[in-house]
Amino acid sequence: MKYLILIGDGIAGRPLQKLRGKTTLEAARTPHIDRLLARGLTGLVQNVPRGMAPGSDVANMSIFGYDPRRYYSGRAPLEAAALGVKLAQDDIAFRCNLVTIRGGKMRDFTAGHIETREAKKLIQKINRELGGAGARFYPGVSYRHLCVIRNGPLRAVCTPPHDITGRPVQNYLPRGAQSGMLNRLMTASQKMLAGEKTAATQIWLWGQGQAPALTPLTQKYQLAGSVITAVDLIKGLGVYAGLKPLKVPGATGFLDTNYRGKAAAAVRALKKQDLALVHIESPDECGHMGRADLKIRAIEDFDRKIVGPIIQALQKQKTAFRALILPDHPTPVSLKTHSGEPVPFVYYDSTAPRRSKFQKYSEKNAARSKIFIRRGCELLGRLYAGF
Repeated sequence: MKYLILIGDGIAGRPLQKLRGKTTLEAARTPHIDRLLARGLTGLVQNVPRGMAPGSDVANMSIFGYDPRRYYSGRAPLEAAALGVKLAQDDIAFRCNLVTIRGGKMRDFTAGHIETREAKKLIQKINRELGGAGARFYPGVSYRHLCVIRNGPLRAVCTPPHDITGRPVQNYLPRGAQSGMLNRLMTASQKMLAGEKTAATQIWLWGQGQAPALTPLTQKYQLAGSVITAVDLIKGLGVYAGLKPLKVPGATGFLDTNYRGKAAAAVRALKKQDLALVHIESPDECGHMGRADLKIRAIEDFDRKIVGPIIQALQKQKTAFRALILPDHPTPVSLKTHSGEPVPFVYYDSTAPRRSKFQKYSEKNAARSKIFIRRGCELLGRLYAGF
């Protein structure tokens, strides 16, 4: 039996007046997911435990089968693992965004989705100038990078930049214990980037934490597998889970990502391994932009370019498989950020197809099914056991 997890980051949302009361997921055409739903089941799962911030780190940790209330230690340590950066016991890792701030407001938390090649040069420059004295900067992908500080300010209060698009940043600068060091680094980066011909105006530090201790899935379920994503956070979770991150050329985490390459990598991985997890970031990015039209496009791309080709290949090969399709959290266009309510999932078993009364994948149909998984970390076990 093969296992397939397909994550459409942030594809869930809330009803929009401009869509006549539909969510972007309801408005999107998803024929491939719908066909699986018609012969599978749907329901809701609470990936973000009550009381925890609805970040991709917390929500995806649940999908990987780990209870965030027990294991979560911060986002940046997971990204450090993806970059091959080993954290010492006294190291605190921070997510380091390249952002665009103008007029005192967060204009773009992605610095115009800066290209990785340009971003690498900027982070290397910042590391030459600001690295040392216990701090180091590591380049990642596009606007997503890493800063590691020895004995850094673990308890400082830091705000994710994607939560404050269009807002004055003065109200959201790091504060609390030892936050002065973070503010000095962020301010110093402004002068270094002022003469560069990119949209990046400074770095933004957040998501700090120490290395977590997770039991690999190879031990929990005897599953060997791969993770396919452009996002270091997901790669890092894969590393801690004992999965192999697969590099796909042209994987950007946005609408221009190499969908075909990701789908092909998943099919190849399942020929030799038990599990393939494919993560698509673009719906989340479009939700943060507040663009319903682009989010619908991203959801349809996820269905047409990822779900369809992978499922069709497995069926053509007559491979027995179980599939789980879901978002990590909602990213409502109306909010331009994440929310923590339950998300809709689809489960399908090629060896035991069912008859579902639902024909369309949506938040409403998932709620109508009356299936509710209260702890998202249990969903992987259900996939493994066959529900």
